[in-house]
Amino acid sequence: MVDAAIGLPTNGSGAEEIYLLNPDLVLAGTFTDPATVNMLRGLGIRVELFAPAGALSDVPFRVAQMGEALGRQNEAAALISTFEAELATLRSNAGTTRPRAVLTYVNSYSSGDATLAGDILRAAGFDNAAAELGLSSVGTVSLEQLILLNPDVIVQGRDYPGAARAEDNLHHPALRALKDARFTSDMTDRDWICGTPHVLKAVHDMRALRLDLEAAQ
Repeated sequence: MVDAAIGLPTNGSGAEEIYLLNPDLVLAGTFTDPATVNMLRGLGIRVELFAPAGALSDVPFRVAQMGEALGRQNEAAALISTFEAELATLRSNAGTTRPRAVLTYVNSYSSGDATLAGDILRAAGFDNAAAELGLSSVGTVSLEQLILLNPDVIVQGRDYPGAARAEDNLHHPALRALKDARFTSDMTDRDWICGTPHVLKAVHDMRALRLDLEAAQ
């Protein structure tokens, strides 16, 4: 949404800076520094906290919360209805098989089943192979573990490029040993991490990949 956001003023999230903007409402995350939130509320400013989405089912609740905060409940309800209908369509035609996929980002971070990214995989018709290692939330899957898992699909996060050894796992020569794995480095991180209706793009892309894999069998 860069085109829509580029004209908006930015801030550094400091309580003093926000207070001087004289806002009617502050939108913050549950991960925002509690001292900042408490100071703003102590100064009489309304602060609405949003928790990160841990599953696709959280998205309608976050949209409804935003609609309530902005007094735009009807618009929020319309967004929710469209989101749920599109998600139901994407979940249909689950296929006869469920390929195994692993997400891997810089520093070998990965996501298990109990995450938004994990739920995206599930909705698209994949099993998250990281769960075989006992990973349920966010953690790491080492390069060695990734090779031994030998998944059908490796969803690689973005590199930035070439400035840190943290990115080495995305380009390691050992990955060439996975001759049958499909790599999806063209999928962008932003489609996977924010609990908005835009996550449907990640579901759509992964579902299309699964159907392509089935057609190739």
